[in-house]
Amino acid sequence: MRESLRTRLFRWAFNVWPCFRGTGARVAFIASDWSEIRVRLPLSWRTRNYVGTIFGGSLYAGVDPFYMLMLIHLLGPEYVVWDKAASIRFRKPGRSTLFATFRVDEAEVAEIRRLLRDQTKVDRTYPVELRDGQGVVHAEVQKVIHISRRIPS
Repeated sequence: MRESLRTRLFRWAFNVWPCFRGTGARVAFIASDWSEIRVRLPLSWRTRNYVGTIFGGSLYAGVDPFYMLMLIHLLGPEYVVWDKAASIRFRKPGRSTLFATFRVDEAEVAEIRRLLRDQTKVDRTYPVELRDGQGVVHAEVQKVIHISRRIPS
């Protein structure tokens, strides 16, 4: 899947948005249907900690909002989507650019819709790994996303 003009503009806006820009991470790709997002987090003066590796706050902040944003776009305005919880496990110090890929497939979206036909809310857990160029995992993040149907006002 390619980027559309709309997702390319969203990527550009996201990368200049001060809250995200401060993390040092950059959105590299957003699929036109929002089913995939790729992020890169370089080791730089902005992300380097006291011991010369990528700061843990940058590792987390660089991957924080994406599953929530993807589900907002994939489910549509009749659903409420919020970040509920997160955890991070540091596996190795980041000494080079790290990459993360977020994917939500059609089956997951269908399952959420199916669950919400019978329940008022659902929490889903999504993993993401920060990997270096050789594929070595440096950090694992678990995001818990809360989803419910929007109550008409």
